[in-house]
Amino acid sequence: EAAAPWRPPARPWSPEELRGDALPKKEIVRFLQEQAAHKFLSEHKLLGQIKNVAKTASKEQLITAYNELFETKRFKGTESPEHVAEQVKNVKIDEEKPKETKPEEAVDEGPPKYTKSVLKKGDKINFPKKGDVVHCWYTGKLQDGTIFDSNIQTKMGKLWWDEALLTMSKGEKAHLEIEPEWAYGKKGQPDAKIPPNAKLFFEVELVDIE
Repeated sequence: EAAAPWRPPARPWSPEELRGDALPKKEIVRFLQEQAAHKFLSEHKLLGQIKNVAKTASKEQLITAYNELFETKRFKGTESPEHVAEQVKNVKIDEEKPKETKPEEAVDEGPPKYTKSVLKKGDKINFPKKGDVVHCWYTGKLQDGTIFDSNIQTKMGKLWWDEALLTMSKGEKAHLEIEPEWAYGKKGQPDAKIPPNAKLFFEVELVDIE
């Protein structure tokens, strides 16, 4: 007997149920992550830990994605894998299936982008704002103490770099430790002699703010 052809899943909720308060956003996110193709999830910004996605997405967004999934039938397995490669930037994807968690259990938020420890306190008055030009001295090192090309920083504009500087006041000197997935991840940065999966360590002193 021939195997039954693959069929898309039936809609688990009616439009009324979707809009009702009884259905938590997390459940819709879980369903979409289990059923939708990776590229579809990426376009709708639904990749990442269920709890985090449910926090950032509005119910409207989730309902739109849910309806679109059934209209376009972009289910898991319907798209070829090469679409997936470079879709996701700055999103940490959970490799394993989300664990079933009871509401009261804490779920790991995933690793922080960076860890900062203050070596010398600043004036606690002058903090940079987004868009300011900051002058800082810094040295970037790898875990084994190798100093990598420090002018790389000017080309970076990395999220953690900006965020870390926003927490510093003028004159402050701090040590930053950046997790690999927030730095250069699996690829590394060969031009700057940064190997794959490298943790980065910076000593930064915020000298002046324009």
